Amino acid sequence: MNMRKITSLTMLISFIFLLTTSVVLYIVPFGRVAYWSDWRLWGLSKTQWGDLHLNLGMLLLGAGALHIYYNWRTILAYLKDRARKVKVFTINFNAALAICGVVIVGTYFEVPPMSTVLEISESIKEASARKYGEPPYGHAELSPLKTFAKKLDLDLKRSMALLRENGIKLDGPHQTISEIAEQNGVTPKQVYEIIRPAAVSEPHFKFPQVPPPGFGTKSIEEISRQFHLDLPLILTALEARGLEVQGGQAIKEIAKRNALEPLIVFEMIKSVANSSQE
Repeated sequence: MNMRKITSLTMLISFIFLLTTSVVLYIVPFGRVAYWSDWRLWGLSKTQWGDLHLNLGMLLLGAGALHIYYNWRTILAYLKDRARKVKVFTINFNAALAICGVVIVGTYFEVPPMSTVLEISESIKEASARKYGEPPYGHAELSPLKTFAKKLDLDLKRSMALLRENGIKLDGPHQTISEIAEQNGVTPKQVYEIIRPAAVSEPHFKFPQVPPPGFGTKSIEEISRQFHLDLPLILTALEARGLEVQGGQAIKEIAKRNALEPLIVFEMIKSVANSSQE
């Protein structure tokens, strides 16, 4: 065996696999959506793809370190000037450093095309959220059935009866939604769909005290419909607070345009909503 060849080939193969996991993680839905819908690609979950990406990255780093060791003389040759003296900041080194610097700084300041790459990924994830659906609250799949039913105002006994009527096996109300789903080969979202008719009362539309999952990606119009708010009133109130806003804009877009955090915009809307719903 030739360690130099093995090292180079390991770098190549791990790079190819790492490129694959990078593409998958670029398009994978938001965590809350992926876990709620039990999203999978080629049989692997979001967590498993992330684990693969991490370990393949470590493998590539290890192979890269060995590659540097085996090719140290060649690398030193790249760093030599015309006088054949080793000089770190050569023209070639400075060019490579500048390229990396542009990507880092451009990403930090959200400058195209770096920001465009991120925006495309975000739009793909938002489309997935619309396709697969949002959980009723963050990490709802980790809640025991008893807690889940209480938070969503569902009758617990009726919920358990509905699950059994639909062939869903469960050990008791202490099981999490995720455990019930995994035990029966369904998704947490499907478990919720089965027990939704167990609602004790009609759904209320009181504005939440904290941002619900996916709030930042929704427009003012969507939020107004969801919580039965007066759209013109909300727009007028935000404009009165000095915000430039349009009904079709997403909350995060409004926040960015007005140099604010999305949470601040949420608090403004909540203030108007609570006043109008009293």
